[in-house]
Amino acid sequence: MTDSIDYTKKMEMAMRGLISETMSNVEKNGLPGNHHFFITYDPKFPGTKISDWLLEKYPEEMTVIVQNWFEGLKVYKEYFEITLNFGDSPESLVIYFESIISFVDPSVEFGLKFERNRNTTSQEIEEESEEKNQPEFKDTKVINLDKFRSKDNK
Repeated sequence: MTDSIDYTKKMEMAMRGLISETMSNVEKNGLPGNHHFFITYDPKFPGTKISDWLLEKYPEEMTVIVQNWFEGLKVYKEYFEITLNFGDSPESLVIYFESIISFVDPSVEFGLKFERNRNTTSQEIEEESEEKNQPEFKDTKVINLDKFRSKDNK
């Protein structure tokens, strides 16, 4: 048992659950109204299935659009399968919810963004983000609270 609750991880799991639930609804009922999705994901995530030519073209990240033409949408607990059209060439994809970097539905101005590097701990991501976004303070005493943080918060 840890001494703290990892709210960041819990929120991320809830947001990925929202995507899964949304995709399940689309699987059963189709896309309602003007809704459509831009899903950016890591094509090298373990278990992801993508054709070699697409992986060569999009080695770091790939954005797919679920809108007018798609078929074979099947949603599972950890991933979904879908066939999309790439230049008149239907391609089957397997996309894990954990591999998703961003999910956007522009029809209602809704979007979710996730941490990109899945191989680092949430603490390492937080520290890296703090270093990049550290504002410059002149004549201000800044107290570093890192020594008070729980070491188990991963």
